[in-house]
Amino acid sequence: MAGLSAARRPDSPEAGQVPGWGRVISWGLWDWGASGFHAVITTFVFSVYVADMVAPKHGSHSGAQWVSLSMTVAGFIIAVSAPVIGQRADRAGRRMRNLAIFTALTVLDMVLMFLVKADPAYLLLGLVLLGAGNVFSEFAGVSYHSMLKLVSTPRTVGRVSGIGWSLGYFGGIVLLAVSYFLFIKPTVPFFGVGSDPGLPYRMVALLCAAWFAVFGLPMFFAVRDPARGAAVPVVTVAESYRILGRDLRRLWRTQRNTVWFLGASALYRDGLAAIFTFGAILATSVYGLSTSDVLVFGIAANVVAALGAVTAGILEDRVGPKAIILTSLVALVGTATVLLFVNGTTMFWIFGLILCLWVGPAQSSSRTYLTRLAPHGREQELFGLYTTTGRAVSFLAPALFGLFAAFGGDRIGIIGIAVVLLAGLVALLAVRRPQTHGVGSLEPVTDASAGMPMEQSAPGWR
Repeated sequence: MAGLSAARRPDSPEAGQVPGWGRVISWGLWDWGASGFHAVITTFVFSVYVADMVAPKHGSHSGAQWVSLSMTVAGFIIAVSAPVIGQRADRAGRRMRNLAIFTALTVLDMVLMFLVKADPAYLLLGLVLLGAGNVFSEFAGVSYHSMLKLVSTPRTVGRVSGIGWSLGYFGGIVLLAVSYFLFIKPTVPFFGVGSDPGLPYRMVALLCAAWFAVFGLPMFFAVRDPARGAAVPVVTVAESYRILGRDLRRLWRTQRNTVWFLGASALYRDGLAAIFTFGAILATSVYGLSTSDVLVFGIAANVVAALGAVTAGILEDRVGPKAIILTSLVALVGTATVLLFVNGTTMFWIFGLILCLWVGPAQSSSRTYLTRLAPHGREQELFGLYTTTGRAVSFLAPALFGLFAAFGGDRIGIIGIAVVLLAGLVALLAVRRPQTHGVGSLEPVTDASAGMPMEQSAPGWR
């Protein structure tokens, strides 16, 4: 990582092509902070609290179904809005402003979660906050991912992406451990959490809000939007959707390779998400792990995935992102096949961790692949499409898991996940590698009326 030692700004006119360590770490710390929402709020703690302790015990819908409804509505809003949110930020040159707004909204959303008591009367509030938090965090993520080009160079983009992704994993590990020992299972009740069964989970929401606020802040001092060229007129939301439609048609005509990548990545990213979604279910129902062992496995899985992301990021700058993704998908499908036939906790620990080893590299290299394909000035719009395409098929792996499990039990459900990963692998074979040092030929954002480019490619990305 010697190439990251210089500290000159990549977005200055005379910029050296190599950003400094401080900028890279400040950017990655945002992911460390965001782990409070992704790893704790939506995955292991607050969503479970709403489903198990807030939702009514008896009724026509289970707590899990209520939470699923909230996530579905949020997913629809994200799918139809993310590309336009990104496009408008690209046109206005206000990615950092968008990131600041949606980061602040996510933090505020977690603060308000403290109001959700363990009573069915608070179910609607809990569901609204869970859904809104997902929307805000996804919109923030669109801006955050698009910043990768500002903190890396063509030669270091894989390593930088791997560092950011691994910091997200490690942040989740640390925060999960702190939440567990400080609030969920404290040796000595902290702040009176033992007197109210719902209070520990509400305190964790406040902890996650503070975590994101503190660790997300450094990036706003270390990174800024590049200088803009000619001013671009503000357009209405309706016009933004018309521009999006025209851009999609042009993207299909001029950069079909990018469209193929968006489709392929949507498939295998759904499979990657399903690995974590159903991993705990399989661990207990098929391989005999206890609930406490699953938590320990989850921490170990995040450590392994983080190390995989860092290592693959270093290799990616030599071999390219496509090779890393294809290797990861082949390994994932092969390991999932082995898990179909083995039994017992030891075998699950071995092959479950091998499975997680390849998830981080696939996720990190997917982000850098799109970064290499995206021309300067269009990053947020393409990452908005990246988010949308992922949401468009997010039902596929869960549906196939359920379908196969219905015929042969939870173990056979693994086939459904493997099928989705394999479909993404096959689709990715048709995607060409990005051009040297990676800028696609999609036209830069233009003034719709005058056809004036908003900005030229960033230094170092030609």
